Amino acid sequence: MTAQTPKRELRYLSPAWILAVGCALAALSAAVNAFFLVRVGTSVSHLTGDVSRVAVEIASSHSSLNRGAFHLVAATLSFLLGAAAAGIGIHHQDFGLERPYGRSISAIGLCLLAAHFLLPKHPVQAIALSAFACGFQNALATHYKGIILRTTHLTGLLTDLGSNIGLRLRGHPIRKRKIIVPLLLCVSFFTGAAGGSALVLGGWGQPLLLLAAAYLGGGLALGLWKHCAPKSTSP
Repeated sequence: MTAQTPKRELRYLSPAWILAVGCALAALSAAVNAFFLVRVGTSVSHLTGDVSRVAVEIASSHSSLNRGAFHLVAATLSFLLGAAAAGIGIHHQDFGLERPYGRSISAIGLCLLAAHFLLPKHPVQAIALSAFACGFQNALATHYKGIILRTTHLTGLLTDLGSNIGLRLRGHPIRKRKIIVPLLLCVSFFTGAAGGSALVLGGWGQPLLLLAAAYLGGGLALGLWKHCAPKSTSP
């Protein structure tokens, strides 16, 4: 019989590093969303309010879509397409280092870079690209060690945080990480939203360009780390 070829696997990435990356992504997506809310009045990273606003816009416009509702429809459909694209490209909802996260994060940066240049004359396309990027990000890895990860909106995180706190207060054996992870993601999202708003309102350069560069740099750094990281050999 022929000997089995050893498999080379990436070094284990600690939960602390995974959480740090998740918090960074939450902060960046919140900053992107804040930018679009301030600049054009449209959310690109969470859909509950968008869908409600579309319904209100349609009702108030006698069943015809005005420009604001059209922006919201573009954001909603693009977010869905982005999540679908992540499902095709990543193949699995659980976190795994063998998956192309570095290239995926860089691709988000490219979408935002294109949106930056499109926004002045083609706001609908810019909104659609940014919502696509947020949907793609939110679906990159939605489960880790039994915890649902969301990095573009707070509703699910706050639900998980509140219910886990309540269960723990009732004496159920809820692990601390099920409270700490959503709490840190919520804080990161708030911090990113505040920072993104400050960049826009303070007139600090080109916020969307800076955010695109952050995604591109982060994706490149993660890709280089995976390429250079020591690998373990297993049969």
